[in-house]
Amino acid sequence: MQRMPFTYTRKTQQGVALFVVIVFVMLSMLLALWASRTSLFNEMVVGNDADYQRTFEAAQALMQDAELDIRGENSDGSVCSGSGDVCRTTTNAKIPLETKDVGPLLSMLTDQTPTAARTPEMIATMCDHGLCAKRADKQDFWNDSVTLDNMTKANVGARYGQYTGATAGTGSKPTNPILSETAPNKGGWYWIEVLPYSDSTKTSALITGGSSNLLPLNLTPSVVYRITALAYGRRNSIVVLQQTYAQQKLKD
Repeated sequence: MQRMPFTYTRKTQQGVALFVVIVFVMLSMLLALWASRTSLFNEMVVGNDADYQRTFEAAQALMQDAELDIRGENSDGSVCSGSGDVCRTTTNAKIPLETKDVGPLLSMLTDQTPTAARTPEMIATMCDHGLCAKRADKQDFWNDSVTLDNMTKANVGARYGQYTGATAGTGSKPTNPILSETAPNKGGWYWIEVLPYSDSTKTSALITGGSSNLLPLNLTPSVVYRITALAYGRRNSIVVLQQTYAQQKLKD
C-alpha cells in the first residue's frame, strides 16, 4: 500500500486574542470608573441633603429658642432663672413686659448717639443683644454680605441658648453641632424685631368680618415680634426662617 506523504504547515499567530482581551479590560475599567463616579456623586448628593436637613433643624431650634426668649422661659418651659446674658439679667435690651417698656426699648435701639454700651455696628443695624427695631431698609438683610456681617457680630445677634440657657447637647457630641458653633460665620443666630401695634388690638379681632365669634388679639403689651433665624451648615448650606409671633395674654 502506498502511503500519502504527510505535510506539516506551521500557522503564524495574528494577535487577535490579545486584542480581544485588551478590549475587555478597557471596558471593565470604564465600567469600574463609571461605577465609582456614580457612587461618589450619590455620596455628595446624600451628604449635601443631610447637611441641609441638619441646618434646617438648627434654624428651627433657633426659632423655638427665640420664642422662649420672648416668653421669658427656660428651655424646659419653666420660668427663666439665671445670671448674666441668661434671662437677660444684666443686658440693657430686655423683652418688653408692659406697654410703658416698648417706647424706651425702641428709642434705645434707634438712638443714633453712641454710648459705651452700644457699638457702631449696633447703631447701624438697630439691634442690641438679639432685639431689633423694625428694619427701614431691605428686609432680606441676609442677602447683603456687609449687613449680614454686622448683624452677626457679638451682642448684635443672639446665639442658641444665649438668653435661655438652652444647650445643644451634653458631652463632646452635641445633638446638633451647628448650634454649638461660636466662631464667626459659623453656627446660627436669631434676631427679634419689636413691632408695636395700636392699643386697639386688645379688643379688635385679628381678621375683621361680620362674625362675632372672632377672637381678639388680646396683646399685652401691644407688640408683635418678627423672628428671623439663620443657620450655616457644614457644607455651605444656609437656611433662613422667618415668622411672626404674637404673645397673647390668656384670660382667667
